[in-house]
Amino acid sequence: MQSNHYIHYYQQEDLKGISLPGKFTFPFYYTPHPLSLLAAKALQDHLTKAENLDHNFGLNDSKTGMKIGKMFGILVIKDKNEQLGYLWAFSGKLANSNEHPHFVPPVFDMLTEESFYLAQNEIVNNINHKIALLENAVEYQALKQEQAAYTQQSELEISKLRLLLTANKAARKLLREENKKLLSGNDYALLESDLVKQSLGDKHRLNTLINDWKQKLGDIATQIDKYDNDIKCLKQERKEKSNCLQQQLFQQYAFLNKYGDSKSLKTIFSSTSVGTPPAGAGECATPKLLQYAFLNGLSPVAMAEFWWGASPKSEIRKHGQYYPACTGKCEPILKHMLLDIETDENPLLINNGADKQLEIVFEDDQLIIVNKPHDLLSVPGIHIQDSVYSRLKTYLGNIEPLIIHRLDMQTSGLLLVAKTKNAHQYIQKQFLKRSIQKRYTAVLNGSLKEKKGEILLPLKENFEDRPRQMVCFQSGKAAHTKWQLVAIKNGRPVVHFWPLTGRTHQLRIHAAHMDGLNAPIIGDDLYGTSSDRLYLHAAYISFRHPVTKEMVAFEVPDHFNIK
Repeated sequence: MQSNHYIHYYQQEDLKGISLPGKFTFPFYYTPHPLSLLAAKALQDHLTKAENLDHNFGLNDSKTGMKIGKMFGILVIKDKNEQLGYLWAFSGKLANSNEHPHFVPPVFDMLTEESFYLAQNEIVNNINHKIALLENAVEYQALKQEQAAYTQQSELEISKLRLLLTANKAARKLLREENKKLLSGNDYALLESDLVKQSLGDKHRLNTLINDWKQKLGDIATQIDKYDNDIKCLKQERKEKSNCLQQQLFQQYAFLNKYGDSKSLKTIFSSTSVGTPPAGAGECATPKLLQYAFLNGLSPVAMAEFWWGASPKSEIRKHGQYYPACTGKCEPILKHMLLDIETDENPLLINNGADKQLEIVFEDDQLIIVNKPHDLLSVPGIHIQDSVYSRLKTYLGNIEPLIIHRLDMQTSGLLLVAKTKNAHQYIQKQFLKRSIQKRYTAVLNGSLKEKKGEILLPLKENFEDRPRQMVCFQSGKAAHTKWQLVAIKNGRPVVHFWPLTGRTHQLRIHAAHMDGLNAPIIGDDLYGTSSDRLYLHAAYISFRHPVTKEMVAFEVPDHFNIK
């Protein structure tokens, strides 16, 4: 393949038997076109052989530095002479630089010497330096240590004195009771007067001790406050400078479409629900590629992105695997950039469950249990109304089906639906108490080192790439799964999953994540690779019946056709 700095051209023999795509790739859900695969293969060969990339992808033990995998993208294009070629790009920076031979430049290079970003960022860094100096100042740290020690000592001394004074009070009470009948009125009055003086003296001792410590701690707090106020002012200045810098960046990142219309990040995101561009918006591979194409009169034909290197700790990213563009950062940008460019249909808008039958496994006057086919929604979606709910509503007539739990659209298996509010509440409580037993069957793409175990990886929504979830030990919700290998079929591990919590995509992430089983479920197009279906089936459920109060259990086979 020939190369022209940024544009790499196919050789004619490379294109034999490959026809052009009729439409541009739908960026958020796709299977790479053969032309994209050729371009990606060339880029992967380049990454494998390149010795001038000072970046540790985590693929070579001889490399030093932090292991950081990267998302790379390719764009198949036609030039002004209708000749087919392709472009390369990486997301973010590579080896702390935006400029690398054969890769398209960024939309805006904040790292150039004349860039306002470096000058403004230097100011912010200087503020950070001042904050660090104050926070680590010897006197400041000594004052904080002294404050902590004094606080502990004061609490201890005051506590001890309170105990002593409580004992004194009890002794005075006993003395009153013992002498009330023994002493005459005058003598008892003298005793009472003395006891009152003792009580007042005790209160004075306590108040004096408390006030002395307040004074000591107050003096220290005043000195600490001087530092804290200076630090607070610097942090406020940093916030204002950073916000100003961010707004300038938003204006500098301006994106083109095929008409040459330019829109800044700020304008693009102003009409979205978030309003403000997320960090890193505009730095992803696909917007870079399209920007270069539109700037240079190139026509987009197809795109693809793949991960290269070690997997990150949070998201599911596998070396060499293809991924769609992220929704949080790229969807608003690409909506503008791909204006009036016909793309493949969004597969998520196609009802692939329309021709699949909904099997009723059990029914009485309280509940109904169905075997949901894969690709059928549990409840109506934004674009597709056909679902277990809508079908049961038609089937039940005047009875409103009350969905108690859900299965992912692509997951098949047992789904429990109530017919009455009492049944709904009774069974829902069992879900909340985790007394309902569920077992799933899955077929995995990979190999397992163990035969059974437990997975504890907390999960939260990936706001930058919905509907995907991610592992997060800081703010994720606890997610607990037990699993067991039950068979090997055609070289594929078949496992049983028992989810002890019910987080979104829990089993799919626990299977795919490198700290889970590191083996995605076959057909998982979010965390693995697509297939004829998602090989995940809710095979078994047991619960206490809302009327009989007896435990009941149901099981349906998976009918997987493992190839």
